[in-house]
Amino acid sequence: MSTLEEQIDIAAPVLAAWEQLHRVHEYPRFVDGVRSAHPHGRNLAHLGVEIDGAERSVDTEITDRGRGRVMAWRTLDPLRLSGAFALLPLDARHTRVQIRVEYDPEAVHLAFGGPRGFAQAGAIERTVREDLRHFRELVEARVGAADGLPDTSHDHPDEPVRST
Repeated sequence: MSTLEEQIDIAAPVLAAWEQLHRVHEYPRFVDGVRSAHPHGRNLAHLGVEIDGAERSVDTEITDRGRGRVMAWRTLDPLRLSGAFALLPLDARHTRVQIRVEYDPEAVHLAFGGPRGFAQAGAIERTVREDLRHFRELVEARVGAADGLPDTSHDHPDEPVRST
């Protein structure tokens, strides 16, 4: 298994980020390759995924841990992806979002094709970083709209997503 860890700071309270993570039907708005997402049952979600032209249905299990601060997930098929989001309050209006993704490189290659080795790891890292940026933009825009503020979600396009 390979592991990737990234983090990003967002200008939003923990609760706003937590609620967005649980809006499964909105995953296509910030997760690259997810074309459709539907919750079913108490803690399951069905995702329609497309990567490099390969389409696949993926069922996931989502579990909450850590008193509203950690959401873990795992796929329920041979793809064997798993991970967790951890939300750390920086202050009342700012949150650090950390993600950990564990994946089997060979299973990812067999399911979706594409590169192997360092090229695959680099592609996954870039995708996760971009997904975090999209998540930040979505949450910040939603918080700004609720507060009646102008959309400033694009005010920090050059701010790096940090690897942990």
